[in-house]
Amino acid sequence: MNAGDGTGAALLRVQGLCKRYGDTNVVDDLSFAIAPGECLGVIGPNGAGKTTTIRMCLGLSAPDAGDIRYALDDTGSTLRMPQDAMAIKARLGVVSQLDTLDPDFSCAENLLVYGRYFGMRDGQIRQRIPELLEFASLSSKSASRPAELSGGMKRRLSLARALVNDPRLLLLDEPTTGLDPQARHLMWERLQQLLLQGKSILLTTHFMDEAERLCSRLLVLDHGRKIAEGRPRELIARHLEPDVVEVYGVGAGALMESPLRALAARVERSGETVFFYTQSAKALLDALAAWPQLRTLHRPANLEDLFLKLTGRQIREDA
Repeated sequence: MNAGDGTGAALLRVQGLCKRYGDTNVVDDLSFAIAPGECLGVIGPNGAGKTTTIRMCLGLSAPDAGDIRYALDDTGSTLRMPQDAMAIKARLGVVSQLDTLDPDFSCAENLLVYGRYFGMRDGQIRQRIPELLEFASLSSKSASRPAELSGGMKRRLSLARALVNDPRLLLLDEPTTGLDPQARHLMWERLQQLLLQGKSILLTTHFMDEAERLCSRLLVLDHGRKIAEGRPRELIARHLEPDVVEVYGVGAGALMESPLRALAARVERSGETVFFYTQSAKALLDALAAWPQLRTLHRPANLEDLFLKLTGRQIREDA
């Protein structure tokens, strides 16, 4: 049975979650579940409700309606948030959007002090520190303070800190935001290692390549509601034409009113780029030979196309 489909075992199960601020439904009747060993990705525009959902799952914000239940041990016992918040937090790993490392402590000391919050003995934590620093590729930085670390190093230290209590489930809120491509890829490698170890991850992200690489299943949120759910490639096949041709250059916008529109199932424009979505790109590419001044890119449909189709191309301000 698949916990993600609402049946069978689940480490986290959310039913009918709602959160309102004034007259705005920030999270609106949201339900999902996370199975052991699964990475569930939550994607959506700014203000879609991703971070608010994480905060409610962590007991940092009280829901107006709905039920949040965790089953984080082998006994089958269920804990509810926020009623059992302390017991739940003791068994979770969390990496927030913002850096919460203590600037006055070294890398090793950050891990030591954080482990004490879980009631772990110093000797137990000290045994784990070398392993956690090695996992984060920070063994040589044990005595360094966060101010001496790069952005990528800080994020890896935050991830190592979230593992100090050896949680089965991690909640990661945009963990690679602000990282350069090299640092992001290294973070992805570490997260993939955790999934291979059998850990589960709830991941919010704005990076579609990150979602496609890491997530076994996706929730797409918009205006606080779930508008799609499924495996990344299945969602792409369900909602999109398989081929995409991007056309850009001086005069590309004129293609919006040209006969080439008939060669695609759907045509969209963003800035100076025209996107043709089609079942087969050959006829379109042949016809575009008549516009040699334009540049074309032929590629398969991807998660970014899915995101834009379901949520729109209009830029939104943070909510």
